[in-house]
Amino acid sequence: MALKPNNKPDADSTREIAKRVLKIESEAVAALIDRVDEQFEKAVELIFNCKGRIIVSGVGKSGVIGRKISATFCSTGTPAVFLHAFDGLHGDLGVVRKDDVMIWISKSGNSDEFNGAMPLLRRTGVPIIAMTGTMDSHLVKNSDVVLDVSVKEEACPNDLAPTASTTAMLAMGDALAVAVLKRRNFTREDFAYLHPGGSLGKQLWLKIDDVMFTGEYIPKVSKNASFRDIILEMNAKRFGSTCVVDEKDKLAGIITDGDLKRVLKNTNELDKITAEKVMTKNPKTVKVDTLAAQAMHIMKSYNIMQIIVINDEHKPVGMIHLHDLLKEGFS
Repeated sequence: MALKPNNKPDADSTREIAKRVLKIESEAVAALIDRVDEQFEKAVELIFNCKGRIIVSGVGKSGVIGRKISATFCSTGTPAVFLHAFDGLHGDLGVVRKDDVMIWISKSGNSDEFNGAMPLLRRTGVPIIAMTGTMDSHLVKNSDVVLDVSVKEEACPNDLAPTASTTAMLAMGDALAVAVLKRRNFTREDFAYLHPGGSLGKQLWLKIDDVMFTGEYIPKVSKNASFRDIILEMNAKRFGSTCVVDEKDKLAGIITDGDLKRVLKNTNELDKITAEKVMTKNPKTVKVDTLAAQAMHIMKSYNIMQIIVINDEHKPVGMIHLHDLLKEGFS
């Protein structure tokens, strides 16, 4: 079939089309609010009490939405897998167990894939939650719980391409996942545990002792160190500063590049300069169990480029530079 594209789209027309799509889809989602009833509550109970996994299935665009719903459940503490409806008819239904709960997504509710899988699913005894737009369908008649995601019209001008219907499915899936999340008392820390590689996860679980420099990499001089010793230590390390410690190795202060520049500007008697005379007393510090995100906040709040990590005896055990935290994805 040959297409006849419009090569000269009207800007106002394009905007109106976009506004119409967004209006139709937003109304489709808003219409779901009045359908959050006892069936929705039953679905949440089934999912919350599931001893196995949530098996989400669908075909076509419904399958794409199913993948996202499955991923949302997994990331919020509910084990879930996606089962492509077509693959299910060719061996993959073996993944389903009686302790699982199945969510089957279908706009028509009369897909050949569900009709073919239904006898085995019934024999397995797995509870089925239907998410469909057709209330007199085969899927509805063979499901334990039914969630109505029907829409008045698709956003497609031909009322054919799944648009508003898939948006409604996605929104209902999110509503289920969040309702179950609340039942589980799923916390920010739980979320971070499941998302260790993301920047949000790092903000919630990464501690300063996971990224700080320790041992010989910590720049450190005694209080009576000479100006030359200070420069040598700072040049040997990479922080643009050095810790100053007392005779018990406890932190006494910090010397930065800025401190050295002020000394050079104000005196010519460098042989009389010691670390104790140059250092800034009571520098900002954190403990080893401090979150890296909190350390970053302190550094930005006080406009400092590095922070010293101390133990309970007030001895420096680590040091971190602002740039190192930026590399970890903090901002």
